[in-house]
Parts: sequence; structure tokens; C-alpha cells
Amino acid sequence: MQPPPDETRRDAAEDTQWSRPECQVWTGTLLLGTCLLYCARVSMPVCAASMSQDFGWNKKEAGVVLSSFFWGYCLTQVVGGHLGDRIGGEKVILLSASAWGFITVATPLLAHLGSAHLAFMTFSRILTGLLQGVYFPALTSLLSQKVRESERAFTYSTVGAGSQFGTLVTGAVGSLLLDWYGWPSVFYFSGGLTLLWVGYVYRCLLNERGGPASPLRSHPGPGHPGAGPARVQTHQGALETALPKAFCLGWIFNVVPWLVAIPASLLSGLLSDHLINQGYRTITVRKFMQVMGLGLSSVFALCLGHTSSFCNSVVFASASIGLQTFNHSGISVNIQDLAPSCAGFLFGVANTAGALAGVVGVCLGGYLIETTGSWTSVFNLVAAISSLGLCTFLVFGKAQRVDLSPAHEDL
Repeated sequence: MQPPPDETRRDAAEDTQWSRPECQVWTGTLLLGTCLLYCARVSMPVCAASMSQDFGWNKKEAGVVLSSFFWGYCLTQVVGGHLGDRIGGEKVILLSASAWGFITVATPLLAHLGSAHLAFMTFSRILTGLLQGVYFPALTSLLSQKVRESERAFTYSTVGAGSQFGTLVTGAVGSLLLDWYGWPSVFYFSGGLTLLWVGYVYRCLLNERGGPASPLRSHPGPGHPGAGPARVQTHQGALETALPKAFCLGWIFNVVPWLVAIPASLLSGLLSDHLINQGYRTITVRKFMQVMGLGLSSVFALCLGHTSSFCNSVVFASASIGLQTFNHSGISVNIQDLAPSCAGFLFGVANTAGALAGVVGVCLGGYLIETTGSWTSVFNLVAAISSLGLCTFLVFGKAQRVDLSPAHEDL
């Protein structure tokens, strides 16, 4: 007697999932990859002031270079997710990391090719955005295919913590390199490490063992990997881009919130998986995480906009940014609950919307500051958008898997 088709598909999916040792190796590797992605992404903001002095850019021209990254970033989210679902997330990640690592290393050369510094730098940032745009959708695809459901939130949160770690590393180490050796050294540092990481992944995890799913197995697993952290990642966009410039100049304000965010991200994953293993419904846990990640973080964002104390500002910013990492265990991993077989594509769609909202939000935030002369309105906007997103997810959010059959039980 043949088993039901749904059970056959579930068994096949379980056969391709990583064992615990494999999952640990890949989690650490992808955590480092996410860290390096943000090291390369943040290199330009760290060096923007120094490059502006060298090339004579005004604030508007520097803003064009910095914002151009998101022009490319918005365009490849869906493509990256689709490719991850079809050919394997690890292949997409490796190819894109090779390309953006090379471009990052070559940035100082591009900047001195001719007199059109602004055009070359804008083009390189757009290209970097295009290449990095595929990373998180492909990562979502990889994790949804390879990680057990009971461990997804912690794995996703751990890998997602690389974004805060990468921002912290570049902010600290990059600032030292900038002072000691000049701005080109920052790009050599982040791009060079990325290329070394690519070489390690290809040689030690993919090539030598004969397959993307088998860093520790002696035989390649069937199926195609594919899923990763979605930040619906929401990419630290609104607070990250709205912090007052005066604050950003302070080392403490640059470092402390990200130091808080890293353990907060790990805690959210542990708590989420623990609650699900204790018998709480998956969708209930996902919605609770979103209440923390969007709701409570918005409260601290509002507080940040109504204080003039530096100490209070650091506390409120740290709490808000730290709580935002709970999104990793909420809506981000919820995409994997719904459709593991096409999670990369779905995340690409969601992250495209998030990236576009970030671009619009930056422009709107600048307009509000010029109009009102106050940052309070910007943080009010952040809170309003977050509240709208939270209410939408609380009302319509589901965790029923939809890519097997419509009769599955709602988790």
C-alpha cells in the first residue's frame, strides 16, 4: 500500500534536512556570512565623510551615493528567492558573495578611475545592492528546506544576529582602519574577508563533501536547499536610518545598541522554539514575537523621540533596536511555516516591499525634519508604521502550511 502523497513529501523533506552537527556548522558559517554582508554594506557609510573630503562631495551628493544601494537592493529580492528555491540557496549566496566581495575590494580602484568619482561610486553601490539583494531570500530558502521546524526560530535568529554583529565590527574596526590607513583599507578589509569566506564555504562545505547539504555527511542529500532570515529584516531600516547625525557621531551610541541586539536576537529564537516545544500553537508564538518586535519596540522609539538625555537616548535606542530582533522569530520565520518549498520567493516579495518602504521612509523622514525641525515626528512615523504592520499581522497572520494541501491543520 502506497503512503499518502503528503506523507511521502514530508518524508522526502526530512531526508534532506541537516543533522544537528550539520546544522551547527552551517549556522555558524551563515552567521559569519551575514556579518560579512553587513561589513561590506556599512563600509560606504563609515567612509562617506572621508571620501566626501577627498572628492569634494557635498551632502546631497554623498546622500545620492549612500541611498543608491537601495535602488539596486529592491530589484533582486524576488529573483534571489526564486533562484534559491530552484537551484539551491547556498549556490545563490556563494555566487553573490563572490561578486560583492570583489566589487568591495575594487571600490578604491573604481573611485580613482577618472574624474567622475560620483558616477562610479553610485554605480558600484547600485551593483552591490543588486548582488546583496538576493542574499536573504536565498538564505530563507536554504533554512526552510534544511532546518527542522522545531529549530527554525533559533537558527534564523542566530544567523540574523550577524547583521548587528557586522554593523558593530565595521563601526569599530572600520573606524580604526579609517584613522590609521585611510578609507581604502576599510573596503579591502570587508571585501577581502568576504572572498576568504567564499573560498572556505566552497572548499570545505560544498566541494570536498560532494553536496550542499552535507558538510559532515559522506553522501550528498537529494533535494534543493533554500531559506533564510527574513527581516521583514525589515532591515533595521527605520531606526537605523533615522538616528540623528549627532548621535551617530558618538561611539557609545554606535556600539551599545548593537551589543544589546545580538543577545536579544539569540534570546528571541530560544524563547520561540521553547514555547513551541512546550505545546503553544506556532501562530500564537509568532504573533507574540511580533508584539515584542513591532509593538514594544515602537514604544521605546516614541520615548527616544521625547527625551533630551543622552543616557536615556542610549537606553531607549538599545531597547528598541534589541526588541526589533524579535521579528526574526515572528513574521520572518513565519514565511517558512507557510511554504518551505517556495519560502525564498515569498520572502523576496515581502522584503521588496520592506526595502521600498525603507526608501520612501528615508525621503519622508527628511521632509518631516525639514518641515518640523524635530526628530520627534520621525520617531512618531516609525511607531505608526510599525503599529499598522503589527495590527495587520495579528488580524491576518496564519501558520498553516499551504504548499502541500489545503487540508492541513493550522499550527
